[in-house]
Amino acid sequence: MTTTISGEFSVGMTPQGTETASPALGRMLLDKRYHGDLVARGAGQMLATHGSVPGSAAYVALETVTGTLQGREGSFALVHRGLMTRGQPSLDIAVVPDSGTAELAGLSGIMRIRVEGHQHFYEFEFTLPGT
Repeated sequence: MTTTISGEFSVGMTPQGTETASPALGRMLLDKRYHGDLVARGAGQMLATHGSVPGSAAYVALETVTGTLQGREGSFALVHRGLMTRGQPSLDIAVVPDSGTAELAGLSGIMRIRVEGHQHFYEFEFTLPGT
């Protein structure tokens, strides 16, 4: 059975050094706090770059989420792929297959993010064996 939850989250990003040959590539550490039916901390890394046209850019990220999902404890990984084409966003975030641990083993799903002003919101559509 598929379940959908939603809530708020905060995100901090810390720029890291550039070890790549391209100065257009940026790397950041992610530090997130999820609230609602997902009470967890997200930690990860993001790579980002921009296009030659204003409003065009891309990012990829890997994130480990550790905490409780509707009262079930464990962790899981998310993979992010974001594109901005001349100001038009496209974002895909999915649970990495077989990354769930403890009571979140077997978790699969997708996450959507919405930003309103300075507030961040998530919608998480997932399946979990035994729910």
